[in-house]
Amino acid sequence: MGFEDVGEFYAGRGIGAKAGTGSRPAVLVVDVSRAFTSSAYGVGADDVPAVPHIAGLLGHAREAGVPIVFTTIAYAPGEDGASFAAKVPALRELRTDDPAAVEIHPELARRPDELVLVKKFPSAFFGTHLTSYLVQRGVDTVVVTGCSTSGCIRASVIDAVSYGFRVVVPGECVFDRAEEPHRANLFDIGSKYADVVPQDEVEKYLASIAAGGR
Repeated sequence: MGFEDVGEFYAGRGIGAKAGTGSRPAVLVVDVSRAFTSSAYGVGADDVPAVPHIAGLLGHAREAGVPIVFTTIAYAPGEDGASFAAKVPALRELRTDDPAAVEIHPELARRPDELVLVKKFPSAFFGTHLTSYLVQRGVDTVVVTGCSTSGCIRASVIDAVSYGFRVVVPGECVFDRAEEPHRANLFDIGSKYADVVPQDEVEKYLASIAAGGR
């Protein structure tokens, strides 16, 4: 059964409805670091077409004045990453003393006032102050971008919806190391946790915020 057939089956069971957006969004950029966009690192891959898409989306978010939060995953020297790195030993290459690994990809042009959270586990919410940061700013909708679709994106989306946020995933703005897990997880995320929509739809939403549609 293909994704289209599964989607029709789910729809008949009341699964996969569109949740919509609120009036106070934030954009979350998960782990778009140098390491995740370079095959020189075990976690990474070259030629990541999602990066310029994310950069374009961030331009609209900045024009709208909405909060933008980046995450990077890194471990201090001597820190072993516990069970996550035990399962994915390549993560141990991501060290806080190696800027070449953990810096945000330069094409995203992070501004000094845009928060960067260093996380240790898949979700951007786990072990960070992301939830309180968003709540303090009255955020009701989280636009999730970055990588990997099957890992840290999925975990962050599930936590976001679990904390009561509406969640939107622009399909062109997330990526994985392989196409099959990317497609399968993007379908599942869209069926159960978030609205997976084209990037231009999200950009129109952000433009409406910029125009005062809060």
